Amino acid sequence: MSPAPSPAQPAVAVDRLVKSYKLSPAVDDISFALPPGSITGLLGGNGAGKTTTIAMIMGLVTPTAGSVRVLGTDMARERHRVLHRMNFESPYVDMPMRLTVAQNLRVFGMLYGVSGIEERIRELAAQLGLAEFLDRPTGKLSAGQKTRVSLAKSLINDPEVLLLDEPTASLDPDTADWVRSHLDRYRRTRSATILLASHNMTEVERLCERVIMMKRGRIVDDDTPARLLDRYGRQRLEDVFLDIARGRGEAREAAQ
Repeated sequence: MSPAPSPAQPAVAVDRLVKSYKLSPAVDDISFALPPGSITGLLGGNGAGKTTTIAMIMGLVTPTAGSVRVLGTDMARERHRVLHRMNFESPYVDMPMRLTVAQNLRVFGMLYGVSGIEERIRELAAQLGLAEFLDRPTGKLSAGQKTRVSLAKSLINDPEVLLLDEPTASLDPDTADWVRSHLDRYRRTRSATILLASHNMTEVERLCERVIMMKRGRIVDDDTPARLLDRYGRQRLEDVFLDIARGRGEAREAAQ
């Protein structure tokens, strides 16, 4: 079993990471480290390399070059040592549709080796408002309900490292706000490390202490939201995102 990271040891360490498909790099020599208990936004347009980066952090995709270590473990070689201590959530990845919500959570709880699965399901159902449809087939849920179930699945094993892809997609504003509060509270009480990929800039500004901006597989900026706003002369993170996506930030630097 891998030891918990010390304060000096990153929970996630990405070092000169490369992933190429037919000589075309999806991720092109990126490096960053995430301290324990931190929450970081991973932003970029479609094709920026966010999903591939997350897949390599999870150990689902083998890097072409470079390395990923999670909780001190090399994910390309020994991911089995820490997979039970991490989890992933995306509303775009479907669970088995014919299984009920409770059955899905039970299966994932067993896969992650969770003890006291039934109690954990009841706990998450109360926290995330799932009780009324625990016995409903997952395929019969609304998009917002599926998002909440997906979030419950990601928390079933009380993970130390949590990778999130658009966690509040399809939720109404009130429920989305509640989910953000729950994630922030979970991170603080559990000292969990969270990497959040989102196109909701308000969500990123509210939750993230740090933002990593990607474009064409490379990291083009990495700083706190406040410093990014100051550097690009903007009042909203969405405008910083657009500047980077459309190359306006590069043009501004060239003009200075």
